[in-house]
Amino acid sequence: MGGPRRLLLVSNSTLHGGGYLGHCQQHIKSFLGQRVKRVLFVPYALHDRDAYARTAREKFESLGYELDSLHESCDPVEAVRKSEAIFIGGGNTFRLLKALYDNSLIQEIRKRVLEDGIPYMGSSAGTNVATISINTTNDMPIVYPPSLQALGLIPFNINPHYLDPDVKSTHMGETREERIRQYHEEPNTPPVLGLREGAMLLVEGDKATLQGVTGARLFLRGKKPTEHEPGTDFSFLLIDSNLQNL
Repeated sequence: MGGPRRLLLVSNSTLHGGGYLGHCQQHIKSFLGQRVKRVLFVPYALHDRDAYARTAREKFESLGYELDSLHESCDPVEAVRKSEAIFIGGGNTFRLLKALYDNSLIQEIRKRVLEDGIPYMGSSAGTNVATISINTTNDMPIVYPPSLQALGLIPFNINPHYLDPDVKSTHMGETREERIRQYHEEPNTPPVLGLREGAMLLVEGDKATLQGVTGARLFLRGKKPTEHEPGTDFSFLLIDSNLQNL
């Protein structure tokens, strides 16, 4: 196939009031296009992989694509090598990343996406593992992957399901913004893009564009966070440099 990297990184699988991937189905069809006939689904983030695969298969078939679930393959590495497109679904990010390491899939997926140019779609946890690390996931560490380093398809972090502080709330725990700021208290930490539910990032080669119906909040180490609307060009985040020091 060949070509530049193509990523669709979605904040969430289900938006309030809609069905599974309903809010982004037109984006999926535009992203995959007509060349892709079969999608390889990675259900590792949830415990019941059979049920998860049924949900994903029903949705993708309704969009005109066949779907194979990686957990049904006797050789996951070979399945990745033969895949036309990859979709990694949401769930627990630690469980997902551990399974990717356990099945020796990190480098295989990287090669297919970054060298061979097949489309990669992630949702929630699947978006987390597409980034440089899972340090900014919202999930509990229910299992322990050998490393927090992820697929590294982009050189920064994403926080899916980003929540703005509720000024009326009496909750005294840290806000999402405070937790990201704590992350940036550590040295050499990359940018974090807080994707609200309903938002997604489209990456085509060296161009990254915010899409969806909601905005995003960008956090750079040592700087005040900035607000961004759909249509924002985030291509500068793809430059693998010490952006936190800009």
